[in-house]
Amino acid sequence: MEEIFAINELGMDHIFPNPRFACDEGLLAYGGDLSPNRLLSAYRKGIFPWFSQNDPIFWWSPNPRLVLLPNDFKVSKSLSKTIKSGKFEVRFDHDFKSVIKNCATTPRFGQNGTWLTSQMQEAYIELFNMGFAHSVESYMNGKLVGGLYGIAMGKGFFGESMFAHESDASKVALKTLSDVLACKGYDFIDCQVRTEHLISLGAVEIGRDDFLDRLKLTLQKPSDIGSWQEFI
Repeated sequence: MEEIFAINELGMDHIFPNPRFACDEGLLAYGGDLSPNRLLSAYRKGIFPWFSQNDPIFWWSPNPRLVLLPNDFKVSKSLSKTIKSGKFEVRFDHDFKSVIKNCATTPRFGQNGTWLTSQMQEAYIELFNMGFAHSVESYMNGKLVGGLYGIAMGKGFFGESMFAHESDASKVALKTLSDVLACKGYDFIDCQVRTEHLISLGAVEIGRDDFLDRLKLTLQKPSDIGSWQEFI
């Protein structure tokens, strides 16, 4: 008999259902809010929010999970040429607000609108101000042309979104992040769900239980809370 997993409505507390028992699609709860405590509690349990403008807040923990190990980033010949050219300058945490705004507004093939609502943007900006969220930015001739942002806890980085206005701009940002995290002993970059773009850069799918086991171990390690501007 097929097991049916109930989708829970969240209350005022920050308690989430056990993601190990969610369906493979990963939807396990709805409702609640995007307060810093709830968001951090979600990430610690391998759960992230993802919803559209007029939907309630949906909380996910899919199986399998896409992760990029910092030392496993794949550099193509063309990307290697771009990196060696020095056309992009990469910075950390210099303009988080512009990165998340660009992630929300940059058109994407096959997508209409954005899941990065103003409510979501404000929530992650608050986490940035608290030292948990970070941006990686690619500049060309002093202009922001690509980047990404995510949450860091323990020795795990939980990627949320990226954008590029110039070819390879976001790839160079991700490569730089991978190199820095490798040097600092990070265990993984969580990429959430499969995309062929991230697979081509070295990301791999692992089972949800495996991911949650790795997450539990990485959260026992010290976090780098605060500005990352001096990381590079």
